[in-house]
Amino acid sequence: MDNGTPWGSAGDLPTDLALWLIGLGPEVAWNPPRRPQDNGVIERSQGTGKRWAEPPRCRDVEDLQRRIDEMDRIQRERYPSAGCRSRMESFPALAHSGRPYTPEQETTRWQLGPVLEHVGRYTVIRTVDSSGSISLYNRSRYVGAMLGGRRVFVTLDPGATQWVVADKDGVCYHRLPATELSSDAVTELRVSNQRIRPRQNRHKHLSEFPAQARVR
Repeated sequence: MDNGTPWGSAGDLPTDLALWLIGLGPEVAWNPPRRPQDNGVIERSQGTGKRWAEPPRCRDVEDLQRRIDEMDRIQRERYPSAGCRSRMESFPALAHSGRPYTPEQETTRWQLGPVLEHVGRYTVIRTVDSSGSISLYNRSRYVGAMLGGRRVFVTLDPGATQWVVADKDGVCYHRLPATELSSDAVTELRVSNQRIRPRQNRHKHLSEFPAQARVR
C-alpha cells in the first residue's frame, strides 16, 4: 500500500484501518514514503482511471463512482494489455481474491493477536515534553516529569498489551497499558484520538459547487 490516508500515514505507527485489516488475516506492506515508482503499475492504473473518468465533468459523487467503475471495467476487460488480450483474459484467476469478505463473518474471522504481533515489531522514538508526557496514537501518555526533554524508545509487549518505554540501551523506564489496542477499539476504528483540524485544502469539494457549474 502507499502511505496516504486512510491506509497509511506520515506517522510511525500503522493506522486504524490498517490494524483492522491485519486483524482479518492479511499481512500489510507499505511502499517507502515518496517512492511511487516502487508501485508503478498501480499508480499508473489509478492515474489512467482518473483521467478517463474525468471527475470535473461528474454531476455528483454517485456519477463519479459510476464513471470510475466503468473505466475500471474497460481497463480490465476490454483494453488490450498482453498482445491483443485484455488483462482479464490474460489473468482470469485475478477476477477474485478467492476469499470473499462479509460483515457477518468478521466476528469469527477477526483476531486481535495478529494486530498486537504486528505492532510489536515497531520501535518508535518520542521526546518527552516538559510535563513528562509522550504521544502515542494522538493520546498523551505520562511517563514522568524527570524524563522531560529526553528521547525514549517505545515498543509494544504483545503478550502483556503494554507499551514499554525505555532508553536507547533498552533499560525500561515505564510500562503503560495499551488500552487503545483493544478488540473493540480496533474494529470500531477508534485507536487514534481523532483531532479536528481546520481544512486547508485549496480545492473545493465537488458538492460545494453549484450544480450548473459542475457540468461542462
